[in-house]
Amino acid sequence: MEVFRRLPPPPKRRPCALTIGNFDGVHRGHQAVITQLKQRAGAQELATCVLTFEPHPREYFAKLARDPSRAPAHIQTTRDKLNALSALGVDRVCVARFDARIAQLSARAFFDQIIVEGLGARDLLVGDDFRFGHQRQGDFALLKSMCDERGIGCSRIGSFEVDGLRVSSSEVREALATGDFQRARHLLGRAFTVTGHVLHGRKLGRTIGFPTLNLKIPFERPALSGIFVVRVHGLRDHPLEGVASLGTRPAVEANGRLLLEVHLFDFSDVVYGRVISVEFMTRLREERHYDSLELLTAQIARDAEQARAWHAAHPFQADTLPRD
Repeated sequence: MEVFRRLPPPPKRRPCALTIGNFDGVHRGHQAVITQLKQRAGAQELATCVLTFEPHPREYFAKLARDPSRAPAHIQTTRDKLNALSALGVDRVCVARFDARIAQLSARAFFDQIIVEGLGARDLLVGDDFRFGHQRQGDFALLKSMCDERGIGCSRIGSFEVDGLRVSSSEVREALATGDFQRARHLLGRAFTVTGHVLHGRKLGRTIGFPTLNLKIPFERPALSGIFVVRVHGLRDHPLEGVASLGTRPAVEANGRLLLEVHLFDFSDVVYGRVISVEFMTRLREERHYDSLELLTAQIARDAEQARAWHAAHPFQADTLPRD
């Protein structure tokens, strides 16, 4: 799969069947869009292309308004999004930076400069709530009329439902925020995971008997936080059991950066720089502050004991592997 961090250069602007969206989570609704896009592309011998944005447009406008609460929480990292799209067989992904220039484009300019000239779209498939252009002025009727002018195919796909519920990124965020990983898996069509490189941390954990593997969370608002039972993929030919903290570590420092810290049981290998995938199994508790290192250590020991008990009651089975 080709990945572009801006519009492809002219030699790479091959005709394509295009879909546009944030695709946070790449949930089953998104998967339905990609499936139909591939069918349309195959019938016309076109490449499939996904246009997505960073930051999320709502995140961009929330920063302008200095109101972080208006920004949607992130379900996944860009790495996980790209992995999921690649697994679905997408040919090209353009991760365009959403900035003032993009935000000010009229619907007509967005269509001409981005969709047609920038990406070479010859067929377009969008969701039923798709809007585009400055202040979301463009709707599907306008998009269809512009496509008709250019002889470009254009269609929209209805909502994807599971058990009568519309599958959406908002529903996935709600499931993750409440620690309902079974529901999240049902909506995503796979286990919820966070993937990244193992980084050097403060190494406090090893001084208290609980060394951790640290992964950076590259955004301000994750869809979940707290202490979790996890399985880690990528270090052995089978997943490793552990307990993890995702958040700003109020027990360790004030105004801490977001970090995913994973303590693996009975594991002491040095794996800095390795890419691992952390699968979230269940939530134990929320983050909290402790007045002393002794109190923190005692709580971590209780968390680890609870996690070991959970793993003992839920032994790994091959079909629980994340699919992306």
